[in-house]
Amino acid sequence: MIEQSTVEAAVQECSQASDETIENVFNIIGAFDIPRYIYNSERKKFLPLSMTNFPVPNLFGTARDKAELFRERYSILQQRTHRHELFTPSAVVAHPDDSKSKFQLKTIETLLGNTAKVREVIVLGMITQLKEGKFFLEDPTGVVQLDLSKAQFHSGLYTESCFVLAEGWYEDEVFHVNAFGFPPTEPSATTRAFYGNVNFFGGPSSASVKASAKLKQLEDENEDAMFVFLSDVWLDQAEVLEKLHTMFSGYSSAPPTCFFFCGNFSSAPYGKNQIQSLKGSLKALADIICEYPSIHKSSRFVFVPGPEDPGPGSILPRPPLAENITQEFRQLVPFSVFTTNPCRIQYCTQEIIIFREDLVNKMCRNCVRFPASNMDIPNHFVKTILSQGHLTPLPLYVSPVYWAYDYALRVYPVPDMLIIADKYDPFTVTNTDCLCINPGSFPRSGFSFKVFYPSNKTVEDSKLQGL
Repeated sequence: MIEQSTVEAAVQECSQASDETIENVFNIIGAFDIPRYIYNSERKKFLPLSMTNFPVPNLFGTARDKAELFRERYSILQQRTHRHELFTPSAVVAHPDDSKSKFQLKTIETLLGNTAKVREVIVLGMITQLKEGKFFLEDPTGVVQLDLSKAQFHSGLYTESCFVLAEGWYEDEVFHVNAFGFPPTEPSATTRAFYGNVNFFGGPSSASVKASAKLKQLEDENEDAMFVFLSDVWLDQAEVLEKLHTMFSGYSSAPPTCFFFCGNFSSAPYGKNQIQSLKGSLKALADIICEYPSIHKSSRFVFVPGPEDPGPGSILPRPPLAENITQEFRQLVPFSVFTTNPCRIQYCTQEIIIFREDLVNKMCRNCVRFPASNMDIPNHFVKTILSQGHLTPLPLYVSPVYWAYDYALRVYPVPDMLIIADKYDPFTVTNTDCLCINPGSFPRSGFSFKVFYPSNKTVEDSKLQGL
């Protein structure tokens, strides 16, 4: 027999779920609000922080946090690689020829335990430079010196602290690398097939929004939805404000769903008057927005701080602009949100990550070997980020991270869209069902920006030059 109270609870839960989907249409998730999941290799599952013995994240990380940061990056890539068809062990009954095409991952410990030469071996590990000019491969079981004299590099930007699949042979405590490749990427649909509808992304929904047919329907029906992305919005430059005027007047008849403004918000960084002048610049922007009532009423404004905006230095994730700077703007433009860098946007069933960092230059400067095809840097770059499952696969001295919040920079499962706002030339690249775009620097690229239509997942290149 089912009691009345049970039925009432079930009905209430069902009715709540339908209300909840209305809330879930558009959410901005700050880096410090992202849920933390830790991979458990015994259960082959991602467990929420509350089910583990890990402490709650703290900005002042411990030594354990720093070690855990690399261990977690490794375990995520290891479980993903093991699942890939090239590394899945064949069933015993399979045809004997099939097993030859499969590869087997070895740990560094198994190499170090050998006195004889080990031929044709593949190891997943992290490139490090423990001694000046000498590269090593490191994994949780040990470290081995590399000989890269004959190494071939597959496409991608291979930097220190990035994880690679190294193929080669081992002799006399040195691993001679024949080829370097990145761990294979995995579409988010494949990841979710293994881990169910766990909400890795964050936001109010208890389960992943991917499973919601109602939200999918809303997404398809709302063909007018439009996101506008700009980077390096230098509000202290009269020409930039003039171009924003032009842009708003163009969009006033059909206001976009949301404008995403990425920093830096000043052309000249730092200086004792920066905060005061930024307040004035934001006030000037608010006045321009108020001149267009349709945009003021209908559009949202999201601000992502840049590396040279006022804040606590260059450590990631970066908190929003301080409330005392943005207070006046928020009063004049109530539909505005000042968020963290990076941040996440969930629109209906789509997951979007926004990151403002001049990353392309940093990664090219720190390459172990620069790619031969110089023309194709955007493709190399996007492949690297998605293969590493992380926004900054760089040494911590190049791109510092709050150790305990490293998980906020993960790109796993792969989102639907990744916006990396960089001063590098604008680009749009699709890889592993993920649309990766760089709107480019607004003032430096002839006032170019990107427009995204979520209903059909298309990106439009736009420019205000000569208007």
